[in-house]
Amino acid sequence: MMLNVNELSNKVIGLALNVHHALGPGLLESVYKECLFYDILEAGFLAEKEKSIPVIYKKVKLECGYRLDILVERKLVLEIKSVEALHDVHLSQMLTYLRLGEYKLGLLVNFNVVKLKYGIRRVINGYD
Repeated sequence: MMLNVNELSNKVIGLALNVHHALGPGLLESVYKECLFYDILEAGFLAEKEKSIPVIYKKVKLECGYRLDILVERKLVLEIKSVEALHDVHLSQMLTYLRLGEYKLGLLVNFNVVKLKYGIRRVINGYD
């Protein structure tokens, strides 16, 4: 069954909730990323971790070290955080990833919160 990006994001949010319920807040970002990546694969979704995104500058593709935390089904960008609070710089980072990769939707997921619903931010690419 082919899910649209909104349906896919809802499924991934459910998986993130499971990870948060099992582990709670306070761990390193890398732990949450690995666990969520594992659960996404176990759920049968195609996922890539640390996916490189090139920058096109003057028609030249440059590998500048931009890496998505997780890309699900080649269309949903996940940026995993374990910080005190999400800030504008995190939103800017996600918007850059969406624009460079020409993706429509991303999820900023901050696991360092008591209830994960307060740590999830949907980000839509407004550049078409």
